[in-house]
Amino acid sequence: MENLNLLIGKKLKEIRSSRNLSLEEVSKVTNVSKAMLGQIERGQSNPTVSTLWKIATGLKVSFSVFIEENQDELIIVDQEGVVPIIESKEKMRLYPIFPFDANKGFEIFTIELEAGCHHISMPHADGVEEYIIVTKGQIVITIKGKDYILDKGKSIKFIADKGHEYKNITDNKAVFQNIIIYGN
Repeated sequence: MENLNLLIGKKLKEIRSSRNLSLEEVSKVTNVSKAMLGQIERGQSNPTVSTLWKIATGLKVSFSVFIEENQDELIIVDQEGVVPIIESKEKMRLYPIFPFDANKGFEIFTIELEAGCHHISMPHADGVEEYIIVTKGQIVITIKGKDYILDKGKSIKFIADKGHEYKNITDNKAVFQNIIIYGN
């Protein structure tokens, strides 16, 4: 995969240019500073998951539009070759396994939470759904102030237009698949 910071910056600049938006205008709709947006566009900053979500939500694009590469008819993904986005004090790794597909309207991530990880996710756009499938360990998902405990083999689906949280309150790593489906 192309250097992730450069790829994210290139995609952000393409979106901004195609819409004839200034950095200041993008800053207003995303609540990300103009300076940070400029650093991201130049590939000089490693944006956090939260920052990318703010940008994606503000520009009304999918999260993984910033990390998608060419689409092929058949793809085999080895997670070892996927560069993760690291967040929450390096306790969360988000692997974009199948980046956003505009024809299908979804993206799939593998997310690893180290022991004690607590990640607060920004609200997504209206109509966005998340599907979580726990494949290892146990996680606690907080949605609208209510905690849901999911062990390996358990799944949950929810509308993600409100803030939500992912927590690993165990002493072992937890892993889950995150499928995000975008509304019309």
